[in-house]
Amino acid sequence: MSSSVASADARSGGLSRRMIFILALTCGVAVGNIYFPQAVSPLVASGLGVSPDAAALVVTAAQFGYAAGNFLLVPLGDRLPHRPLIAVLLGVTGIGLLGAAGASGLPSLVGASALVGVTTVVAQVIAPMAAGLVPDDRRGAVMGALMSGSIGGILLARTFGGMIGEWLGWRAPYLVAAVVALCIAAALAFALPTTVPPSRQPYPALLAEPLRLLRREPELRRTCVYQATVFGGFQAVWTGVALFLTGPEYGLGAQAVGVLALVSAATMLCAPLAGRQVDRRGSDPVSLVVMLGTLASAGVLAFGGLGGAAGLVALAAGTLLLDVAMQSGTIANQARIFALRPDARGRINTAYMTCSFLGGSTGSWLGAAAYGRFGWTGVCALLAALGGAGLARHLLRRGGVAAEAEEAAGNIAGNAGAKSGS
Repeated sequence: MSSSVASADARSGGLSRRMIFILALTCGVAVGNIYFPQAVSPLVASGLGVSPDAAALVVTAAQFGYAAGNFLLVPLGDRLPHRPLIAVLLGVTGIGLLGAAGASGLPSLVGASALVGVTTVVAQVIAPMAAGLVPDDRRGAVMGALMSGSIGGILLARTFGGMIGEWLGWRAPYLVAAVVALCIAAALAFALPTTVPPSRQPYPALLAEPLRLLRREPELRRTCVYQATVFGGFQAVWTGVALFLTGPEYGLGAQAVGVLALVSAATMLCAPLAGRQVDRRGSDPVSLVVMLGTLASAGVLAFGGLGGAAGLVALAAGTLLLDVAMQSGTIANQARIFALRPDARGRINTAYMTCSFLGGSTGSWLGAAAYGRFGWTGVCALLAALGGAGLARHLLRRGGVAAEAEEAAGNIAGNAGAKSGS
């Protein structure tokens, strides 16, 4: 561990509950910017006179942009002080949201959404920072608190997007989100704690490091598979359910998507519990429950095809179960990877989140395609297939533990060289 990392860990007592709350709130605001377009997508289609499938490109662009931002910008958290980095990223996000609100057509809206996705990666800069400022035995709990903030942002963003968009048009959510992002950027420029970057590597080396970490760290690769499959299914469902609820089967407005998202508010309570379970039992038992919960949610969601009140109950129960599984899996995954390389948490998180949102953006695209071709049943089948792939990888780990341990031992010298280079 480098001296800068040691000094950061020594300040663990300085991360107060108040600051954890502020960081959780910031995570929610940032993450919400890539989720409220899911509820607004049907309104964009009617407002711009394009097909629902074409309007879904706005969601996909934000997801791909987020993956790019994780790869290009999150590693800077290991190289630059966190306070100016986070404030600047939020400021550019606000400008991108203003551009989206004033978009004259679908191409410009897709471009602005991609920019917002690239820069609204603040939560992924905050998580490694917080992990370095708390003791190891509290890391899961703090990750759970930050995840609760992100969950709140996800849920309120969908609800806010659907309701405000229904009342004032699809541009209004983008305008409000821009004002919020700019205000928080100004506040955090003064409120964030001072941190010392753990690395002095040049930017090109920082960009290359996540790929090297993926090659050297088998636990990181395994974790990326878990997240990509579960998050891909999660995004497929939420992209598909917006089309399903506003389609001929239910004939509801975009506001219904936001109301459905509110049902999943229980995940805000489950995230801290999942974090404590990770601290107590370890990440792998939680990951197994996550995979099983994802498969179970696919079965429950399939009953949404019944229509009427019974179908709505199934959709509410299924999305709740899926949300709990996905968020709990994220907490377990981040606790696992942040323990691997304390001197490179930003770069490790870059590799992890890039894989996560590549999986999520692909899942969003596949969800829209599956719904267009096979209807809601196709979306549920896609979720089951992705959940099954993650479960298979987890079960196969028992047979590959020895090989992975041997590979990890073989990389000790390489890791030591990388640490000395940082």
